[in-house]
Amino acid sequence: MTQVVERDEQAVLRFIERFASALAEAGMPRMPSRVFVALLASDDGSLTAAELADLLRVSPAAVSGAVRYLTQVSLVSRERETGSRRDVYRVYEDLWYEAIFRRDQMLARWEGSLKEGVSVLGPRTPAGRRISETLAFFEFFHRELPDMLERWRAYRDERFNS
Repeated sequence: MTQVVERDEQAVLRFIERFASALAEAGMPRMPSRVFVALLASDDGSLTAAELADLLRVSPAAVSGAVRYLTQVSLVSRERETGSRRDVYRVYEDLWYEAIFRRDQMLARWEGSLKEGVSVLGPRTPAGRRISETLAFFEFFHRELPDMLERWRAYRDERFNS
């Protein structure tokens, strides 16, 4: 049986704004931060554009732009509500794993461009050395990430599925 928990809606809104501000300070645009945290804070991890606009007291256009950004960076998916024309926006179930996994794929694509940069700039020039170091970091990260994600899944399963 699912337990219904009464929440202080004002406290939830304060949490959304505080965490969204922290994300914005880290570089995520403000409105996508607010939409993302609102979705995280919803029990089923999904809301419609109208629900998001109402909750955050913003226009549907603001929600649309925020969701476009969040889908581009693989933090949110857009799904059609069954039997309706309305879209539902949802955070991925294994959110952080999926976001990092997609970043890993992006880093792999960047490696080719960086190799070209080293070749064009020359590996012994200061710029070529910087690009080489950037490439080495991405190669290292790309190599280490699968093991780290495996450890994350084991840790998560131990912590939340026990």
